[in-house]
Amino acid sequence: MTIDIIVTPDPGAPDERGPVTTGRLRWPGGEVPCVLGRGGIRIDKREGDGATPVGRFPLRRVLWRADRLSPPETALPLHPIAEHDGWCDAPEDPAYNRPVVRPYPASHEEMWREDHVYDIVVVMGHNDAPVVPGLGSAVFLHLVRPDHAPTAGCVALTPDDMLRLLRDCEPGCILSVVSPVA
Repeated sequence: MTIDIIVTPDPGAPDERGPVTTGRLRWPGGEVPCVLGRGGIRIDKREGDGATPVGRFPLRRVLWRADRLSPPETALPLHPIAEHDGWCDAPEDPAYNRPVVRPYPASHEEMWREDHVYDIVVVMGHNDAPVVPGLGSAVFLHLVRPDHAPTAGCVALTPDDMLRLLRDCEPGCILSVVSPVA
């Protein structure tokens, strides 16, 4: 049975402190806090806005740092991250919002990071079927920073919460990011 995963922002409205950047991630197996994009949650996601996009996104596959962790327990497809892996975030490039091999001439995310944020990455089906230049790239479910700082538009969990969620995931799982109620 596939599961639906729901992400909602914490209560509150954007104010002088900025957009809401924390929320809750719920699925039939649990509920955990999550960190959202520095731009809050937006219906009209654009490249570089720092927002977590509203929508329903299939979980495509799990990437992980095999030099740091054992493969996560999950029924989703698993692929180890290599030192040369990147993800193109240049809207004008033909590889926009797709994995690339570094070095790469256009702007891109480095998937092999020192800060542990990408030790586990779940690739979400955001702006990938088809890819539309400028509507956002590299929107992942990944690990939180130690200070729980907002992401660049992704959803982030603690390592323990990520591993707990992944145990319940299988192909067909959908992560839904819900718009805040006005």
